[in-house]
Amino acid sequence: MSKRIAFIGGGNMARAIIGGLIGQGFAASQIDVVEPFAEAREKLKSSYGLNARAQPGKFLDQADMVIWAVKPQTFKEAALLACPHTSNALHLSVAAGIRSDSIARWLGTERVVRAMPNTPALIGKGISALFARPAVSSEDKDWVGQVMQTTGEFLWLDAEEKLDAVTALSGSGPAYMFYFMEAMTTAGTEMGLTREQAHRLTVATFIGAGELARSASEPPKVLRQRVTSKGGTTYAALSSLEDDDVQAQLINAIYAARQRAKELGDEFGAA
Repeated sequence: MSKRIAFIGGGNMARAIIGGLIGQGFAASQIDVVEPFAEAREKLKSSYGLNARAQPGKFLDQADMVIWAVKPQTFKEAALLACPHTSNALHLSVAAGIRSDSIARWLGTERVVRAMPNTPALIGKGISALFARPAVSSEDKDWVGQVMQTTGEFLWLDAEEKLDAVTALSGSGPAYMFYFMEAMTTAGTEMGLTREQAHRLTVATFIGAGELARSASEPPKVLRQRVTSKGGTTYAALSSLEDDDVQAQLINAIYAARQRAKELGDEFGAA
């Protein structure tokens, strides 16, 4: 990967990708960043030796790929400022909700790919779903794949609307895991464990269960049934969850996240 990449936005997700690129041998001198907040620019300098700029400018003319790591509500403004310098670049957006029709219109190009990563990308353990507009070539897609694999796994989607479901499932998903981890840690502490002990046991349980689910040929339902003996402790816990209809509530929560992803596209993706 010998080309130049520019990032519009230098927050957590941009830093995750930058860190992954540099870790895979991409030179810091090949990376430009536009980041309006001074504190974020300082983090980029201290972490990666990058001199981020506060505003877009002619330096963006050199970018072969532009990665959009901005908040949905600021995307249009940022795009209109940068587009005079980026018409020849391949564009990769990691912004939730903003549809590729809007991005292509604002930037004046059809070479647009949307990605929905998640925060484990910060440690190279993320998973991203990708969608490419028809004008994106197979070579472009290969390059996007090289970039995103520095943050973890990725998969391609055949329909853009599926990205809203991905946003709800894996994009927001780490927060659901942390929510359950909070509850488990609190319960352990209330039962007499120290908070450090409860936290350690909880985190290790999530990691172990995730790895077991990854390596097993059976679905999670079967794995759950295997550790649930009728009349046992796990049975008692799961019966309590079922009495409270927790599974249905979690499914409803994920639908709510998908709805909000759609609303972001409607609200901030207008012409």
